[in-house]
Amino acid sequence: MDKRLFLLDGMALAYRAYFALIRAPRMTSGGMNTSAVFGFANTILDLLKKEQPTHMAVVFDTQAPTDRHIGFEGYKANRQEMPEDLSVAMPYIFRLIEGFNIPVLTSDGFEADDIIGTLAKKAEKESFITYMVTPDKDFGQLVSDKIFIYKPGIRGGDVEIMGVQEILEKWSIDRVEQVIDILGLWGDAVDNIPGIPGIGEKTAKQLIKTYGSIENLIANSSQLKGKQKENVEAHAEQGLLSKRLATILLDAPVELDIEKLLIEEPDREKLEQLFAELEFRTLGKRVFGEEFTIAGGQALRTQQTDLFGNDVPAPPGGKSRAAGLNNKEALAAEADATAFAQAATLKTIEDTEHRYHLADSPETRAALVRLLEKQAAFCFDTETTGTDANNCELVGLSFCIEKGEAWYVPIPSDMEEAGRILNEFKPVLENERIRKIGQNLKFDIIVLRCCGVNVAGKLSDTMLAHYILEPDGRHGMDLLAGNYLAYKPVSITELIGKKGKAQGNMRDVVIETIKDYAAEDADITLQLKEVFDPLLEESGLRHLVEDIENPLIYVLAEMEREGVAIDKEGLALYSRELENDIKRLEESIYEYAGVKFNIASPRQLGDVLFEKLLLEPKPKKTKTGQYQTGEDILLRLATKHDIVQHILDFRQLQKLKSTYVDALPLMINPRTGRVHTSYNQAVAATGRLSSNNPNLQNIPIRTEKGREVRKAFIPRDKDHVLLSADYSQIELRIIAAISRDENMMQAFIDGMDIHTATAAKVYGISPEEVSSSQRRNAKAVNFGIIYGQSAFGLSQNLGISRTEAKEVIDAYFKQYPGIRQYMTDTVEFARSKGYVQTIMGRRRYLRDINSANATVRGFAERNAINAPIQGSAADMIKIAMLNIHRELNSSKLGTKMILQVHDELVFDVPRGEEEKVKTLVEEQMKNAMPLEVPVLVESGTGSTWLEAH
Repeated sequence: MDKRLFLLDGMALAYRAYFALIRAPRMTSGGMNTSAVFGFANTILDLLKKEQPTHMAVVFDTQAPTDRHIGFEGYKANRQEMPEDLSVAMPYIFRLIEGFNIPVLTSDGFEADDIIGTLAKKAEKESFITYMVTPDKDFGQLVSDKIFIYKPGIRGGDVEIMGVQEILEKWSIDRVEQVIDILGLWGDAVDNIPGIPGIGEKTAKQLIKTYGSIENLIANSSQLKGKQKENVEAHAEQGLLSKRLATILLDAPVELDIEKLLIEEPDREKLEQLFAELEFRTLGKRVFGEEFTIAGGQALRTQQTDLFGNDVPAPPGGKSRAAGLNNKEALAAEADATAFAQAATLKTIEDTEHRYHLADSPETRAALVRLLEKQAAFCFDTETTGTDANNCELVGLSFCIEKGEAWYVPIPSDMEEAGRILNEFKPVLENERIRKIGQNLKFDIIVLRCCGVNVAGKLSDTMLAHYILEPDGRHGMDLLAGNYLAYKPVSITELIGKKGKAQGNMRDVVIETIKDYAAEDADITLQLKEVFDPLLEESGLRHLVEDIENPLIYVLAEMEREGVAIDKEGLALYSRELENDIKRLEESIYEYAGVKFNIASPRQLGDVLFEKLLLEPKPKKTKTGQYQTGEDILLRLATKHDIVQHILDFRQLQKLKSTYVDALPLMINPRTGRVHTSYNQAVAATGRLSSNNPNLQNIPIRTEKGREVRKAFIPRDKDHVLLSADYSQIELRIIAAISRDENMMQAFIDGMDIHTATAAKVYGISPEEVSSSQRRNAKAVNFGIIYGQSAFGLSQNLGISRTEAKEVIDAYFKQYPGIRQYMTDTVEFARSKGYVQTIMGRRRYLRDINSANATVRGFAERNAINAPIQGSAADMIKIAMLNIHRELNSSKLGTKMILQVHDELVFDVPRGEEEKVKTLVEEQMKNAMPLEVPVLVESGTGSTWLEAH
C-alpha cells in the first residue's frame, strides 16, 4: 500500500469549519457554539474513512514572531481578531485531535505553511504521497507528482484535489513555482502582503505568463506602458518583498518522524467524553454506534441546583448570553463555565434517592387518582410503542407531583382493558382546573386524544420554556437534565436497544425497568419546570410561554390529529405526467449532446459538458478527477447552451417527483387515510413554526410544476371546501410599523402596491411611470433590506452593476430614512442588551454582536435587523391561530384548521360555512397584533389547496 501522509493546516480548517456554519451555528443547550469543533471532527472522520491515510499530523502556528513579521512590520497586520466563539472552541479542537491520537506539530518562528512545506518535501524523498489539507491557495507553489492540495468540501460539497496540472491551469502558468510570482505581484489582502499597486489577479497572471517571474518583469519594465510601467518601476522592491513574504519556507526545524505520524486507534474514552460534553449525539453514534449517549458527559450547565434541589455552585459564565460582557469577560466566563463543567459529575438513578411506585392494580390506581385530584398541577408523560403520535400504541402513563417521587401506570395492549384504565384517569387529565406539566406535551396530548382522552387545563411545557429562554439551543430532556440538574437519565437504548430492525419497543421491557425509566422522566420534567419558571419570570418572558406557546400546543395537536386529505389518484396521474416530461427532457438533452448517456451520472454529464461540448475552458474537478456539475456550476453555464437549462429542468422535475409526488401517498396514515404533518414549535430561533413528514414549508410555489403539488391537498369530502388565508407582505408592513417610517407607512395606508411605491420614490417618478424592471429592483431592495443585503448582494441578485445597486440602495434610504434609523437603533440596542426582541417581547440573543471580528459581527448585525421582523410575523400568526381556534369552537362551527405554512392558514370548511368562516378568519388574522399600518389578508376557497390559494 502507498504511504499516504495527510498534513492538516489546523487554523485554516478551524476557521473554515466555523464560518461554514455561521448562518446556522451549532449550539449546545447551554449556549456554546460548537460549529468549529463539529466541522473539524467531520473533516478528520472523512479523511480517515474515505482516504485511509497511513500517516497524519495537524500543524499550527505559534504566537512567536517569524522572520516575515520581523522583516515586514505590516505582515498580517490587517488580520481581524479571531471570533470569540472560535477562540472558545480552540481548546476543544486540541482535545479532539488528542482524542484521535493525531500529533500536533508547531515550531516557534515558523508558520504552519512552512512546517507543512518542509515535511511535504522531506516526505517526497521518502516516497510518500502527501496531501496538504487546506483551503489556502498559497500551497499551490508546493505541489508535485507526489504532493497535492486537498481542499475539503463545505456543507456536503465535493472535495477538490489539486496536483500539478490543476495548479498550472488555475494560475495560467508553466511552473508551479510561479504561483509565488503571481502572489508577489497581486499581493494578499488577508496577510497584508502589498504586491504592486494596480496589479490584480488577472493582470498578474498575464504578466507572469509573458515574463516568467517578477525579477524578469522588473528587468524588462521598459516594455511596459503608462501607469503599469510607472508602478512596476516605483514599487519593484515592494514586489520582491511580497514575493519573499509569499514564499513558503522549506527549511523549518522539524523532522519527518515517520513512527510518530503513523495512524493510531482513537482514544475512545477521551472522544466519548468530548462528544458528550459538546452534545454531538449524531457524530457520537456515527463513531461509537447507537449505544452512544450525550448524557454520559459533563455538558455545560447554567443552574444552581441538582436533581433534588441541593445547592450546586453556579458556573460564573452561566448567564454570559445576556448583555454586559465585553469580549474578554465573555471568554473568561466561557472558560470558567467549561472548567466548572469538566469538574462536575452527573448523578444517575443509581446514586440518587428516589421513590418510584408502580400503580398496576385498581387499588393503587384509585389512590393515585385521588392524590392527583387534589393537586393544582401535576406532571405526566406517556410511554408508547413508537414516535409517531398518530400511529402508535400507549404503553403506560407516569405522574409526578413533587421532586423524587413518581408513579407509573402500565396500559395493556388489550383495548378494552386499556380503555377501562384510561377512564379512571380521564377525570383528572380532562380537569381544566389542574395544570398539566410535561416535556413536548403535544405528543402526549395527541396520543391520549387517539385513545379518547381530551387533555384540558393550562399547560407548562419544559421544552418550550427552554426554547423561549435559549431559542438557539437544543431542548431535549436528556440534555436539559445534564445541563440544569447535573443528572444523567436512563437511556432509551438501555431499554429497547439500538435503532434498527432489531430494536424492540416498550411492550418488550420488564415492568420494573420501564417503571423507573418512565417515572424518572416525569420526575426530571417537573424539576426542570421549577428551574425554568423563575428564569422566565426574571427575563420577563413568562407571558410568551403562558399566552402564546403553551396554549398553541392544543391548537397544533388538534391540527396534527385532524390531518389533511390527499388525492392519491391525482398524484399518480401527475407522477406519470412528470415521468413523460422527464423523458422528453431526456431526449432533448441527448439530441443536444449528440450522444446517449446517464444524465444522473455526474461523471458522464461532466464529460459531455466539458469535453464534448467544451462549455468552459477550465472546468473545476472533484477529488476523483471528474468534473463538477453542481447546481451552482450549471446555473452559471445556463446562458451558454440550451442543454444546461434542460438538465436543470430534468433535475428539478426528478426531485419534485421523488420528494413530493411519489412520497406524499406513502405518508398517508393507515389508521386515518390522511396525512398528518408534525409541527415544530422549538426549532426556528425566530419563533417561526416548522414542519416535517411532510415539510410543508418547502412545497414549491415558484414554478408552475411545483405549484401543481398543492392540487393534491383536498377537502375531506364533496361536502367540504378548502379555505386559504394568507397575510400579504406582512414582514414589510411590520418593518414599516416598527420603524415608523412615514413614507412607507403612508404607502400602506393609501393601499398602494408597496414595490411600485418604492420604485416611484427611489427613481423619482410617478407610480404610473414605474417600469416592470424598476418595480423588480424595488421589490428586491424591499425584501433585501430586511436581510441586510449589501450592494454586492443586490447586484448579484438583479444582474446589475455594483455601482447601480449602490445607487438604488442609497436612493432607497434617502426616501425611507426611518428604515435606516430602525437598523441603526436596533443594532445599538443589541450591542447594549445582547439581544433584540419582537413586538411581543420574544428575544433573539446575539452573542456575536460585539465581536471584534468584523465578519462575525456583520452576521450578528444582520440577524439583529431581521429577527424582530420575522419574529413579530411569527408571533402574529400564532396569536391569530389561537384566536381563530377559540372562535371556531365557541361558535360551534364544523370548520377545522388543518395547515399552517409560512404566513398562510388553510381550513377544511363545510359547505355553507364559507362566508362566515372567511370573515372570522380574516378578522382574527388582521387584528391578532394591531399595527399602525393596515394588515391585509388575502383569502380564497376551492376544491384543492392550489385553487383556494
